[in-house]
Amino acid sequence: KGHRFYLEPALDPPKRERGLGGRETIEPDGGMIFVFPSPKIQSFWMRDCLTDIDIAYLSETGRVMTMYEMKVEPPKKPGESDLAYFNRLARYPSSFPSRYVIETAGGTWSRIGLAEGDVVSFDADRLKAMAR
Repeated sequence: KGHRFYLEPALDPPKRERGLGGRETIEPDGGMIFVFPSPKIQSFWMRDCLTDIDIAYLSETGRVMTMYEMKVEPPKKPGESDLAYFNRLARYPSSFPSRYVIETAGGTWSRIGLAEGDVVSFDADRLKAMAR
């Protein structure tokens, strides 16, 4: 759609697990690109997230396959176990195997008109080589 984003790469399990959790803001042209060692069905959630996030699951070729507007969840309650907290979070699954997932500030996809079927371009070969 002619927009350039500066995405922080999440290339290993600890970085992918943390994602954008704990951040109070996401820059309008910022976000994160998650790179997995191979394509598979993915599922994300809003654990410890303080701001709404848009998410797009991409095919191996960068085609947007599934998109969501993920809303902030109520925080973990006093006395609530980690498992109970995790189990009550909404899940946002990919509809097809995805190797790449992009998260941006909430409302970004609507603002720029991104839609399922669009293609996002990035240096896939470099990211694949760095993913663990």
